Amino acid sequence: MNDPHDLVSHDAAAWRAGVQTGLPTLFGIGAWGLVVGVAMIKSGLTLPQALGMTLLVFAGSAQLASLPLIAVHAPIWVIFTTGLVVNLRFVIFSALLAPHFSTLPWYKKLGLGYVSGDLSVALFLQRFPDTAPAPGKLSYLKGLLYPNWASWQVGSIAGIFLGNAIPTEWGVGFAGTLAIICVLVPMVASRPALCGVLVAGGVSVVAANMPYKLGLLAAVLVGMVTAMVVDETTAKRKAAK
Repeated sequence: MNDPHDLVSHDAAAWRAGVQTGLPTLFGIGAWGLVVGVAMIKSGLTLPQALGMTLLVFAGSAQLASLPLIAVHAPIWVIFTTGLVVNLRFVIFSALLAPHFSTLPWYKKLGLGYVSGDLSVALFLQRFPDTAPAPGKLSYLKGLLYPNWASWQVGSIAGIFLGNAIPTEWGVGFAGTLAIICVLVPMVASRPALCGVLVAGGVSVVAANMPYKLGLLAAVLVGMVTAMVVDETTAKRKAAK
């Protein structure tokens, strides 16, 4: 019988279960990666720069947010701040995952953090809402994370090499929007998330003409604050009943 406190040993059944759970999302992840790869080349990045960005950053939303800023030669602090704010949600993900794997060495946590993605973390937390030790927990997470990372990199690298060959009239940008929507929709099932997305969308439209694309930064910040306020208000109402 597997020891629930043994996080290191590989559990083949849990690994397969993780892969199977994440399998339906891989096509959308790959399509999104393809679009970001094309966008990097179309934004003027060289082949080594684009490959370095997709392998080191591995954050589609931050990459897409920073590319227009890079193209217009925005100040470096604006580019980094935008990427940081767009990816602040991973601080929340880290806080949610930390109790599950607190006994792992720091370098293993660092590696898992690098390959973590939105949907993979969300699917893991659905399967293991309790932080108590459970057999195969780490193997299940790896079964979600590794195929997700591979799907993104395959799509992104393909987009990088095909970037100059794909005509603009093919509407790749629109395909990217559809891919992002496919990834986004399952994540806005809760009321706070939905409110945050709606408010962020409204702010992004109103602030679309701000210089250096700062409207996107403002939309992310206002959307996050809205989601947090709605979540806290809902929790207080439930506690008062």
